Order: sequence, then C-alpha cells, then structure tokens
Amino acid sequence: MAKQKTTVFVCSSCGYESPKWNGRCPDCGAWNTLEEFLAPDAVSGSASSAVSAREVSANIMGLSSIDAHSAETRKRTGLKELDRVLGGGIVKGSLILLGGEPGIGKSTMLLQICSALGRDNSILYVSGEESLRQIKLRAQRLNVDSDSLFLLSETDCAAICACIAKEKPDIVIIDSIQTMNLPSLSSASGSVTQVRECSNMLMRTAKSLEISMLIVSHVNKDGAIAGPKVMEHIVDCVLYFEGQKNMPYRVLRGIKNRYGSTNEIGVFEMCDSGLKEVADPSEVMLSGRPSDASGCCVACMIEGSRPILAEVQALVTKSTFNVPRRTATGFDYNRMSIIIAVLEKRLGCYFGGLDVYMNVVGGLELSEPAADLPVALALYSSMTDKTVSPDIMAFGEIGLAGELRSVQRAQQRVLEAQRLGFKKCILPLSALKMLDKTHIRIPLVGVKNIRGAFKAVFEQ
Repeated sequence: MAKQKTTVFVCSSCGYESPKWNGRCPDCGAWNTLEEFLAPDAVSGSASSAVSAREVSANIMGLSSIDAHSAETRKRTGLKELDRVLGGGIVKGSLILLGGEPGIGKSTMLLQICSALGRDNSILYVSGEESLRQIKLRAQRLNVDSDSLFLLSETDCAAICACIAKEKPDIVIIDSIQTMNLPSLSSASGSVTQVRECSNMLMRTAKSLEISMLIVSHVNKDGAIAGPKVMEHIVDCVLYFEGQKNMPYRVLRGIKNRYGSTNEIGVFEMCDSGLKEVADPSEVMLSGRPSDASGCCVACMIEGSRPILAEVQALVTKSTFNVPRRTATGFDYNRMSIIIAVLEKRLGCYFGGLDVYMNVVGGLELSEPAADLPVALALYSSMTDKTVSPDIMAFGEIGLAGELRSVQRAQQRVLEAQRLGFKKCILPLSALKMLDKTHIRIPLVGVKNIRGAFKAVFEQ
C-alpha cells in the first residue's frame, strides 16, 4: 500500500511549522496565517549520511592553506554611493539582498550598474517579472549597453541554478526572489516555503562557485523584507532602498554587511535617465529653504563616515480638538513627546492646547540624540513665531533636566557647517571643550542647558 502523503501547516508571517491547523500561530501570535503544504519526503538515513560524511571530510581545509587574496579585490559598481554602502564594492562570492517599496528604483539601480561591472565581468540578469523585450527597452532608456550582459527570463529556481553552474558568470542578478519557485514544492511563488528554499538553493550555488549574487526582494505592508527572516540571516549584505515615490530623492541604507560598516548611506536622485548620485547631500537638502519663516532650524546628523545637514520644520497651531494632534515625520514620535514635556517643565512653554506637526525635509530620518536641540529650537520658534537665523546650525542631546549633553563627532559637524557657510554653531559646552579649534573659523557658542541655547539664538 502506498504511503499517504503528509501535510504541514506553515505560518506565512514567521515560518513556524505545525502538524495541525491553528487559528493563531503559537510562535508569533498572528491570526489566520497558517497555510497547508505537502511535507517533503523524508530521506532515508544511513547510506546518504555516509556519503555526505565522506564528501564533507574531503572539503576540510586548514586555515593557513586558504588563499583569501582574491576575495579581497572588490568589484566597483560605477556608483560611488553604492560602493560606499557596500564598503568599497562587491566582494567575490558575496550574496547581497536589496529590498524596497515597489517602484522605488531597485531594478533600475541593478540594471544601471551592469555597464560598469560588464567591462571586466560577465553578468547574468535573471528576471521573473519582466520579459526580455521589456528589459531591453529599459536598458535603452538607461543607456546600458554591454557585450558581457546576458538576460534570462525564468522562474524555475532549479533550472536557474543549473544554468549558473553551467555558464559560470562572474555576477548574477535575481529579480526578484518572490517570483522564484521550485516545482517540487506545492506552495505558490512568494510563499514562506518557496522563498526560504529558493534562497537556500541560490546561496549554496553562489558560495560553491564563488559567484557574486544580487537578489531583489519585495517588502510587506510593514516595510520589512517579505518572506522568512532566515533569508536575511543567510545573505552577506542587506540593503534597504528608502524614499517616497512622489519625491526625487532615494536613500540606500545598509542594515547588515559582513564586509563593511552598516552605518553608511547612499543618496540618489531619480531622473528620467535613471538614478543620479548625490555627492553632496547637505547642499541638496538645504537648497530652497526659507530664510524668514519661523519653525525652521538646521540639524546635523552623522551617517557612517560623513556628516549630513538637514532642515527640521515644526508647526505649532491652536487645536480644534479636545485632544491635541501630534505628528512627526522623519523623527521619533516618542522622542518628540519627551522634548515637548521638557520644554513645558523647564521653560514653562504650554503645549497642552496646541497641535504639533514636525517634518524633516528631504525624506531623511533623524535617529540620533544630536537632533534634540534643533527640534526644540524649531518647536519654540513656531510657538513664539520667532525666526531662527538661517546662518545658525545646532546640535546636542537634551536630558530630562533640561541640560545639554555632548554627542559624538562634534568636530565633523562643526567643519561641515563651516564648509556650507554657516555663521554660528550652537553646541553643548562639554562638546566645545573637546574640539580642536585649529581649523575652525566660525563662532561657536557652548551652552549648558536649553535655556542658554534659547538665549543664544533668540536674544541676539
């Protein structure tokens, strides 16, 4: 009698497997996320274990006998901002995952770098979403032309890996992992099981053949990369492409990088001919800012190895509701609430019946404590309708007692403000004492608390 096929239930949110269906996932607590799949046949044991043991023993190598010099050479992509985020370029045999919202420019970027990479490398571009004719039309629009670029429209992951093993290209681009599938699995493309197994198969192919592979992944409604979390664990680098589709600027951020820093960002501008690098983000973000409007202040954040100036805007108006409305874009909402509470307690600024709207221009996110002081200055400026001089840049962390605390890399922030022509810099007194003033020519005002900062800005 033939053995009956068994089924398992897999959670589409976290990948938890259960032998029976549950309304709620026991692992992540999500409701109605368990889907039924056929369980893979169990492979029998002793013979296959002995074979795999012999194969594994043959692959054991001593640390001193491994040549790592060839892996140190990085492949330049032709986009300096992308190379900055990657740590200098693409490492041989690395697996890179690129995620972002639909239409943000992921496929555009990967096709755009094929011109520079194709000079010294053979590239296989695998698309499961577009036909070869569509890719050709997009390549013509981006002025991409390389004799080393080969296209393949296929969704069978096993066939793709077999093609990679046969052709052995230097670089492989998979667009996207959610369209790949294995015919041996009964689940649909994009499910947790398909994404997990396809990712594992691509990873084994890339590592065994030392082929650099870039994989495009969609994001879910929460903004995280769709699919199981194990996909982010097995890759070497995870990049997020951020930005609003109705705005021209895009930010490429590294979340995980085994070959470089995860603090670097790359800034791009979406144009008709593709993505254009923004070499000086500070100057671009500050262009067109008002000079006589209240509620505006310039902040400085550190992203990786470079400082970036951004404009903070606040709007404080009388509320028409019993509960005032508070909105923050590009800044942590809870942090803004703490700053408002400090202003009420230490300076007597009453925000109880006022709506507060705050925005960071350009789609950037101020996530470090150094943005506390410019946010407080913008809030106070909008509330009192007093203008912060456009020639002033401020930074500093605000404590619950109203004191200003020092932040890291104060020297770089001051020099960036000097380079862009600012006339005054407001900073914590403790940070001022640690600066090397040899090359600093702009006036520096060190303050101990927010009351002193407001006097230095508004009582000139």
